[in-house]
Amino acid sequence: MRRAFERLRITNGQKLFLLASLPLILSAAAIAILVANQSRAMADREIAVLESQLIEAKKRELQNYVTQARNGFYFIYGSAAPDDMAARDQVAQILSAMIYGDEGFFFVYDYDGTNLVSPRQTELINGNWLDLEDSDGTRVVEEFIRTARSGAGYVEHLWPKPSTGEEARMITYVTSFPSWRWAVGTGVFIDDILASVAAARAEVEARVQRTFVYISVITLVALTMVFLSGLFLNVRERKLADAKLRELTQRVLDAQEEERGRVARELHDGISQILVGVKYALDVALRRTRKGEANAAEPLQKGIDNLNTAITEVRRISRDLRPGVLDDLGLGPAIKSLSEDFRSRTGIRTDFDTVVFRNRLDQDAKIALYRIAQEALTNVERHAQATEVKIDLRGHRDGATLRIEDNGRGFETGGKEGRTGIGLRNMQERIDQLGGSLRVLSTPKGTLIEAQVPLTHILPPEDRRNTKLTEAPV
Repeated sequence: MRRAFERLRITNGQKLFLLASLPLILSAAAIAILVANQSRAMADREIAVLESQLIEAKKRELQNYVTQARNGFYFIYGSAAPDDMAARDQVAQILSAMIYGDEGFFFVYDYDGTNLVSPRQTELINGNWLDLEDSDGTRVVEEFIRTARSGAGYVEHLWPKPSTGEEARMITYVTSFPSWRWAVGTGVFIDDILASVAAARAEVEARVQRTFVYISVITLVALTMVFLSGLFLNVRERKLADAKLRELTQRVLDAQEEERGRVARELHDGISQILVGVKYALDVALRRTRKGEANAAEPLQKGIDNLNTAITEVRRISRDLRPGVLDDLGLGPAIKSLSEDFRSRTGIRTDFDTVVFRNRLDQDAKIALYRIAQEALTNVERHAQATEVKIDLRGHRDGATLRIEDNGRGFETGGKEGRTGIGLRNMQERIDQLGGSLRVLSTPKGTLIEAQVPLTHILPPEDRRNTKLTEAPV
């Protein structure tokens, strides 16, 4: 199970791809849903208007049919008495002959529900169909009679088509002959309208589906572009990172070789020469002792003095590599000791000033600022030709700041890439690792180096209680 979870663990690149792709997918889905809903709503409105217009046209057509038929025999109905059976038969014959189209016909029902005229469905004649219901449960003949009693109107219902016998949707216009108690009407099937509406709805759905396909294709293309762009950037960034890593590794190796060379020179030019002098003094003392000369102690004393000098040199080199005072007493005393050694070694006037602040620096910040001060004083000694150096270390509400200023000849800070000295590069890299800032200002009248570490590298009060009581506040 654990191996399965480890296999499912995604990399940083995959996380970035998901982070870039998820908003795109969500926005594309939202757009697709919005477009589909709007398209369907607009199409429903258009189809409803179309259906309404077609049905109204059918209704007007039916009304015209009934009006024309009524005008054709109204002179008979208008002059006949209510019980004139001959006039009724004559009008019924006229209506029976009035068929049109493939399905159109007129019908007559009396108010009791008995069919009097049905030329295309003669099996209905003389039958009482008051209780007749269609598949939707509509009592069709009863609706015809009710509409006729109210004057005239339309009834929408299902009715068997004379040509097929299958039920289809129909709109019927019904009017009345009140003196004869007749409900007279005709209807048209609107399955063609329903088919047109269904075809229109199918076309709308097809357009919506095509829209989804188009949006999906566009989203897929966009995702592919995001993936390829991310892949390109990832490869490019990896190459840049590898190049920077190789450069940094080379810098580290160069710094190590330079430090090894410096230590080797210190050992060869200093301690090695002193030890050679000690060996020479011991040889002289040994020869004089063997000869029994009285002045054998003189070279021994000189050898002892040389050994003391060697011990001092070893301590100095050790202090340069890793000053014990930095760990024992803190940054302030360590930089003060460094400045005093610099003054005694070079003869350059060196002033050190610090302000005690409540919280201490953490170990990384102390080492970085100490190395920056050490590197800056080394540059002053080798290149600046200065007569005075000022060192200032203080804490403030934003962190801690180290300032080193000399009155030397300065140097060019705006050179091309790669011309900056390795010392300044080391300073910058050290301060970058702490998230701080390094400012270098150099003029022919002197140089200022200001290194600032953020407040995050100041230990809180509870951590200070765990430190040695002899440690300085900085």
